[in-house]
Amino acid sequence: LTLLPRAGGELRAFVVAHSHMDVGWVYTVQESMHAYAANVYTTVVEELMKGKQRKFIAVEQEFFRLWWDLVATDAQKQQVHQLLQEGRLEFVIGGQVMHDEAVTLIDDQILQLTEGHGFLYETFGFRPQFSWHVDPFGASATTPTLFALAGFNAHLISRIDYDLKADMQKNKKLQFVWQGSPSLSERQEIFTHVMDQYSYCTPSQLPFSNRSGFFWNGFATFPDPPKDGVYPNMSLPVTDANLHLYAQTMVANIKERAAWFRTGEVLWPWGCDKQFFNASVQYSNMDLLVDYINKHSAEFGVTVQYATVSDYFQAIYSRNLTWEIRDSQDFLPYSTEPFQAWTGFYTSRSTLKGIARRASSLLYAGESFFTQYVRKHPEGSVCKCKALEQLQSLRWAVSEVQHHDGITGTESPKVKDMYMNNLMYGMFNVKKLMASIIFDINNAKKNGEVYSSVYTTGSGKPDVDQYVVVYNPLAWNITTFVTVSVSSEEMSVYDELGYSVPAQVQSSVESQSTYDLYILVAISGLSYRKYSIKPLDGKQSAFIGSSIKYKRRDLTRADQRSRQLFPVVNNCYQIVFDQNTNLMHSITERETNRTVQFTQEFLEYHINGDTKKGPISDNYLFAPNASAVPVSKAVGLEVMSGNLMTEIRQYFYSNVTSQDYIYAVYTRLYSVPEGYDGKLLCHRIEQEYSVGPLELNREAVLRTSTNLNTRQLLYSDNNGYQMQKRPFKAYVNNTVARNYYPMVQTAYVEDDTTRLMLLAERAHGVSSQGNGQVEVMLHRRIWNNLEWNLNNNLTLNDSSVVRPVIWLILGAKAVTNTLYRTSGLALEHRPVVMFGALSGDKPKLPRRLQQNSVHDLPVTVPPNLHLQTLSIPGWRYSSNHAEQVHSIHMGKQKQGDADFSRVLLRIRHLYEAGEDPVLSQPVLIDLKSLLKGLGSLMAVEERSLTGTWDVNTLERWRWKTAQYPGKKFFNSTETSEDFIVTVHPKEIRTFFVYFQVQ
Repeated sequence: LTLLPRAGGELRAFVVAHSHMDVGWVYTVQESMHAYAANVYTTVVEELMKGKQRKFIAVEQEFFRLWWDLVATDAQKQQVHQLLQEGRLEFVIGGQVMHDEAVTLIDDQILQLTEGHGFLYETFGFRPQFSWHVDPFGASATTPTLFALAGFNAHLISRIDYDLKADMQKNKKLQFVWQGSPSLSERQEIFTHVMDQYSYCTPSQLPFSNRSGFFWNGFATFPDPPKDGVYPNMSLPVTDANLHLYAQTMVANIKERAAWFRTGEVLWPWGCDKQFFNASVQYSNMDLLVDYINKHSAEFGVTVQYATVSDYFQAIYSRNLTWEIRDSQDFLPYSTEPFQAWTGFYTSRSTLKGIARRASSLLYAGESFFTQYVRKHPEGSVCKCKALEQLQSLRWAVSEVQHHDGITGTESPKVKDMYMNNLMYGMFNVKKLMASIIFDINNAKKNGEVYSSVYTTGSGKPDVDQYVVVYNPLAWNITTFVTVSVSSEEMSVYDELGYSVPAQVQSSVESQSTYDLYILVAISGLSYRKYSIKPLDGKQSAFIGSSIKYKRRDLTRADQRSRQLFPVVNNCYQIVFDQNTNLMHSITERETNRTVQFTQEFLEYHINGDTKKGPISDNYLFAPNASAVPVSKAVGLEVMSGNLMTEIRQYFYSNVTSQDYIYAVYTRLYSVPEGYDGKLLCHRIEQEYSVGPLELNREAVLRTSTNLNTRQLLYSDNNGYQMQKRPFKAYVNNTVARNYYPMVQTAYVEDDTTRLMLLAERAHGVSSQGNGQVEVMLHRRIWNNLEWNLNNNLTLNDSSVVRPVIWLILGAKAVTNTLYRTSGLALEHRPVVMFGALSGDKPKLPRRLQQNSVHDLPVTVPPNLHLQTLSIPGWRYSSNHAEQVHSIHMGKQKQGDADFSRVLLRIRHLYEAGEDPVLSQPVLIDLKSLLKGLGSLMAVEERSLTGTWDVNTLERWRWKTAQYPGKKFFNSTETSEDFIVTVHPKEIRTFFVYFQVQ
């Protein structure tokens, strides 16, 4: 690829002024607002008004919205409107945060993007069309698809493997058209620009001074801005004496970069973390430099202009070049040097990762629960505006933690606490909302105390009669178990009609004094059931699980020759344990009668915390100094068996006399009685782990070894959306760490016939370090003396105990194919359990409740589709663009109450094209019939992913490729006639739906 002839032989530098503002990281959002973030928008707006040539891009909406709502004056707001119209202020990405790409779930990426886009469109009629993903640690192949679906014209990334970037730079391959989804391929491809080695910060080295250059406002100070306005490390001001030297430095850098790209346009990011809090000193110096270079452009061979991201991509697009296509391969993992593999953060702060996902799942349930309430109970007594605020508090918190220093676990402890507090507050609000809706629908006594709890571990212990309300947030019929903590073994469970419900009670893993009551629930899509739990009344009681404790076994002395095997069986599996070791020995999949040797052990990677002694691990990096070491020399075993479930409890001790264990596994195998659809339950081997507190500088993994000939090939997912092939690669250095990948929801290994799938409810690092093996990193506890880490309090001295859950599915590939997508979502969106006490004198529930809970029309989609969103966003914007822009222009944005008539609906096809003969087919869906339980459908508008575009008017840029030599605009999928939609493999379709007013 040759360099194109320049216009007049000149290079054009596009100076993009920006401030990279982490929504949390080292400092909380509040600390950041006070120290610098509010000043960025206040001073930038002021300075842009002073010079017509000046421009700026704004990225993270959380900071901008806080400034807009709490700081900005009416005059400043007017100026923002004007600057947007002039194209001198541009919002890029437009989400609440710049989300992490490795450990986030696609649903949460879409949520945070939608949250920001809704605000921008409602407030300004503005729709971002370019991304600026400059800081996430590695790039997922889901992201280009996401941004294409949101209507973007180009995508920009930066952090990819150092050796790969060097190679792409040398060969001028940093720009390409990315087809992130194999099934959507060219329909949702997007032009992608990888930043060169200088990334998103201005190179600050000045050959003529020992002070840094181009950061004239210096660096932000915490907690307070300096009283005298003098900040540390302020660059040398531009003067007559150094103007030419400054210009030479800038031009040399522009020319160095130009050599790495195909065209004469050079993207020159001007800014870095926490910049432009004093925009006046920034622009006044840069103005001089820009003018000087342009006056001497013939001599320099360069012209310079202030630009937005849109200006740059428009210039590249108008070149009309033919670009190479990249397939659906991602850029993970990410390494910055031979011993710096950024694969530790896939597991860092596992508790935060777990809570973030629980919060996301509760929000998903709360949204559809509230939407149904508004539609079915228009006269209901729950205040809709307050309810929306409760939902919004959780939308905001779940969006915020998707930040690339949030759910990643790469933040300081106080920022972790900020995320946790915001999530807990939002969850409390949504639980309260769901409880008050139940109360209202059932006309319950208003003075009865309701306490609600989700995934009830350790929650209310009923002594009196009590009821549990169980809501299934998925649009499928679900048969599963919910667990309630009770104080006695003798319990009976009844449904709304007074029929006995299968249940099993047994001593709790958690405490000696309580029992776990497992209730078998069968609930149709988006519906709830109400069960009453009573102390035994002589009739049908719950099965009582019986316990057998086995002697603790010393692994160092176990006789390898004589095995004492005993089986645990349900309709799908036989799991065999060896009493000599108390470890798992094999699993037989009963349908094919295939037996797989199957052992599990906990190991620890010991790591170095002293920078003088070699590479270190930290929140980000994983740098093991040797192979992993087995942790236990002795294993204790207890088997709880009952008619519905067998639970195998294994405790791992460092030696045969240890008092306490750091590791435990609870394996559950379910048996489903006749008359219930037990397919998913039967095929699920559920494992819950207890890990911690770890010793310092240990990284804990669970290694599962099988005799499957997997050729060390692992598969793991991108963001719960699509799978990636992960062949084991040998490197000169750091091979173990560079073969770790993120598992957000799914990973598997397989041989020619059989597949072992792992499904997770939080993100983990996963790897296959040997044939037939898969290991999952469950926990990390790290301390090191790297000065940068210490200064920013970025150490990971995490002494917590973590309790992750993984579901295993073993079987023929075809069988696992039909199970894993629905199972993964069933794990993600387990039923929501709420408690209430019943007043003693009412043995039967009122008739009205039975009608509501049992006979409501459920919302159900086929098993290859997922109802990804059913919510009432509350936006007040017009879905007619001309109308929306006009009303903003006239200053007539709708104030007042949120719009409760517009329902946001998303439907996702779960399968890739060609993945399964049946489930990969396109699906015809009748929206009118799907939603009939919510009322009579009146109108449907198909929208872009975040709702801001009518798909019929969305024309994305078509970039020329060898595959498509004609450059034309890109239109989207066909829309529905008569509310009937065809959903093709991997599509995510977004609609606004409106119902007839009751």
